[in-house]
Amino acid sequence: MTTWNERRVKAVLLWLILLVAAPAFADRGPEGPAPYKPEEIEALVAPIALYPDSVLAQVLMASTYPLEIVHAARWVKENPNVKGDAAVQAVQNQSWDASVKSLVAFPQVLEPMYDKLDWTQKLGDAFLAQQKDVFAAVQRLRARAQEAGNLKSNEQQQVITDPAAAGLAPVVRIEPTNPDVIYVPAYNPTVVYGAWSYPAYPPYYWPPYPAYYPGYYPGAALATGFAWGLGIAAAGAIFADCNSCWGGDDVNINYDKAKNVDRNFDSSKIKNGERSGRWQHDAGHRQGVAYRDNATRDKFAGSTGADRRSQYRGRAADTGNRVATADRPGAGNRAANADRRGAGNRASVTDRSAGVTRAGTSDRSAGSNLNRASANRGGGYGGGRDSAFSGVGASGSISQRNFDRGNRSMQGSGFNRPSAGGAGMRGGGGRGGRR
Repeated sequence: MTTWNERRVKAVLLWLILLVAAPAFADRGPEGPAPYKPEEIEALVAPIALYPDSVLAQVLMASTYPLEIVHAARWVKENPNVKGDAAVQAVQNQSWDASVKSLVAFPQVLEPMYDKLDWTQKLGDAFLAQQKDVFAAVQRLRARAQEAGNLKSNEQQQVITDPAAAGLAPVVRIEPTNPDVIYVPAYNPTVVYGAWSYPAYPPYYWPPYPAYYPGYYPGAALATGFAWGLGIAAAGAIFADCNSCWGGDDVNINYDKAKNVDRNFDSSKIKNGERSGRWQHDAGHRQGVAYRDNATRDKFAGSTGADRRSQYRGRAADTGNRVATADRPGAGNRAANADRRGAGNRASVTDRSAGVTRAGTSDRSAGSNLNRASANRGGGYGGGRDSAFSGVGASGSISQRNFDRGNRSMQGSGFNRPSAGGAGMRGGGGRGGRR
């Protein structure tokens, strides 16, 4: 009988298969899906709109790298006693984006992002394609929470309302009362924002995780809408703010503070290479997860021609390698001379395993069904202790191989789409949450 954690890992695996493949199947028309509606974006940001501005900014950036969220969340699970700034320092050598690394200091944020990967992916998609719309939705929700009397300054936060500029609505900012101690609220959107105006797009919601909100237990009602966990001494994890978000369309990041989170932080990730400036999405950390629409893919992955088709099918944009494919049984190694006896690993960029080691028909790293070589920056479907898929059973491998066969030819697709395993993650997955 499988444990809850094993079922959870299998569900995550199946959802990640869809995460890479589904956008290619869902595109409609030459530019792909229509932009998110304002009410859809409000539903997406409802669970995080009342976070402190700095935490909100880093959640939005990190949501654009959903596979790295998986690895970071699993690291936190494996290291429950490493907290706050110490946790951030402990992941310095990980290959994840700085925004993802920073969230190991906030497990009450990172865990639901992992549990609800469909929400994380959609949030990231909306942020990449419609940043200004995302920021506007946050401000509308904050204004509603204020009008309902549920967003106020207290010992955990300072709520500051800046006067309206010409032709613009007032801006509501949320900052920690103590800059060195950060509190992240959990709340019920249908309470804090008042009556929800869009029945067709109910807000995403998950109850507070008891491990991070002492005194809360599953099934307990949030009479005031809010639950406050313990303050986190994690000022060193913060390198972003929303000073340029409100009325603009950018997250502002500080290069020197980002270096405290990621010693290898590249200033080119800041637009124009400034030491303090606007954030720039790094397609290299996308780890092969397909972008939702052509315009976003072309903007960040620079895909044209054959590269566009590769990215359309979920392959890494920089190498043409196919991502999220299992080690094919019986395939063996493919050296340059087509030797199939297992003499070496095929090294050309046409390798369709995105760095998956092909050391023989039964090659597997200990405890992992997806052994990924370190050549792909240590991310994605990695082996070793950071593998998101350690212990995945045979059914996950079969589903993966089915996906592999279908992904090789979209025209003659043999793709077997997983059914309830992945779809069940939407909105209400995880610990009793609901959309």
